[in-house]
Parts: sequence; C-alpha cells; structure tokens
Amino acid sequence: MLLIELLNGETINRLLNVVLALIMGGLGLSLTRDDFKHLYARPRALSVGLAAQLLLLPLIAYALVQSGNISPGLKVGIMILSVCPGGITSNLISYFLKGNVALAISLTVANAVLTLFSIPVLVNLFLMHFMHGGKEFQLPFWEVMYEITVVTVLPASLGLLLRARLPALAGKIEKPMNLASTALLALVFVLKIFSKEDSGGAGLSWNDVVALMPYVMLLNFLSMFGGFFSGTLFGLPFKDKITISVEVGLHNTALALLIAGNILHNHEMEKPALVYAISSFFITFVVAWLLGRINKVMLQSRRKTDSGTR
Repeated sequence: MLLIELLNGETINRLLNVVLALIMGGLGLSLTRDDFKHLYARPRALSVGLAAQLLLLPLIAYALVQSGNISPGLKVGIMILSVCPGGITSNLISYFLKGNVALAISLTVANAVLTLFSIPVLVNLFLMHFMHGGKEFQLPFWEVMYEITVVTVLPASLGLLLRARLPALAGKIEKPMNLASTALLALVFVLKIFSKEDSGGAGLSWNDVVALMPYVMLLNFLSMFGGFFSGTLFGLPFKDKITISVEVGLHNTALALLIAGNILHNHEMEKPALVYAISSFFITFVVAWLLGRINKVMLQSRRKTDSGTR
C-alpha cells in the first residue's frame, strides 16, 4: 500500500502508456510477413470479424446501456469499452483453444489501424448522446490519433521491424516483454482500483462492482455469441468462428482506460473497464471452450449418424 500512496495520477497515467506500448511492441515482435498475407488470403473471415467488432459490438453495448439504470458517465464508459477490441490476450486464448491464430493476429493488426479513426469519432458521438455534448467531455480528433499512434501503432511497427531485421533478438525478448506488460497491466489495475481519486485512482467501490458486473458480463457473453453467430451466418469454418468470437468478446481494457482516464480525465468512465477486467478473461476462455466442446459433440454425433446410415 506504500507504493499506492507514493504514486500520483500523472505517474499512473504514464505507466499505462508504457504498458500499452509494451503490449503493442510485443505484438509487433510476434508478427511475420506471412501473418500479413493472411489479411488477403482469408478476406471473408477478416471482413466478418472486423464488421462484428466495429459495428455489432457498439450496437450490443448501446442496447445494454439503454435498457439499464446507470449514470451517463458509466454508460459512456461501457460504450468506450465496446470500441476497444481485443489484443494480445485474445490472440493467446485463440492459440490455447486451437483457433485460427493467423486470423486473430490479422484482426488485431487491422484494428490497431482502424481504431485510430473510429475511436475519436465514435467516442465523441457517445459523449454527445449521453453527456449532451458538454465541452468538458470532447475528444480532440488529431490529439487522440496522435496519442493512440504513439502508444499502439508506433511500438507495434518497431517490434515488427525488429522481428524482420533481427529475428533472433526478437525471439529472445518477446516473452520477457509480454510477461512484463502483463505484470505492469495488473499493477495499473491495482493502482486504479485502490488509489484515491485525487491520486489517479478511479474511486471504484464495491457498490460500483455490483452495479456494473451484470452489464460487463452481458457485454462479454453477448459479444462472443454475436461474433460466433456472425461467422455461422457467413458459413465460416469452426476455427474461424471461435477466433472471431474470442476477438469480439475480449476487449482492450488498457486502451479503454487510456481514453477514459488519460484523455477524458473522467474516473467514472474508467470504472466499467476495471470491473470488466475482473471477469472477462475467465468468461471468454470458458465460453470459447464450451463452444468448442459443443462443436466436438455435434461432430461426433454427426459421424455416428453418417456411419449408421451406410
């Protein structure tokens, strides 16, 4: 607790920037030229995944917050979370569950670029709708693009360049960098949860957790099933469907905190991301695993049926 008392809001915000940069740098270190070929090799799966992330996610979040009785600031926080799709963690889950990792990485890379434009526009629309367009809550478009570029696109590009020029070195530092970013992200969450508001914390209380948990859990569940259904609707193979489900279902909480806390300086809008982080990894992994088990049982049943008719 001594560390929490020593750190201030500015230090915590800088630490969050470092964490995001490390996360994206680690992503860049894991990329090869072959990964980018998959952007063109599977255009339908990539298009379905991006559409689900950019269009379906905000619609699901909007339906949730419109049906709920929470403050406008918390509603905006949930909407911000919805436009910050997954990153390294979702790629890792896709790997563990034997999904299409190349598609997962392609979606992450494409989103890193698209969110440069989508976040400033969409978040300002959310602020106008829920906060009635107050000048104290507006995102300056070019400033946001610059900040997101510096902490996401630039580190990822440097990691990619290092992987291309010095693959042996990139292989050695990739794992330590990912471990460091995970540990530091956990530290940021601890600081945001337990620090006082005047020291950079979000002022998260137990009542906030109880009030927000149903919303963020539903957002997690519905996003995953929405992504899976989208893949089913367009006839994608199961590996692609489970990958899109994970990518759509798991959100980039670090980026959401950057937008809500570092740029908008609104502690209330940070709270949904913090509560979401408590349960999201577990829920995403379990739901994706269950979908995999259901698919396996259905395939076995179909094989028995086919063999019985011969």
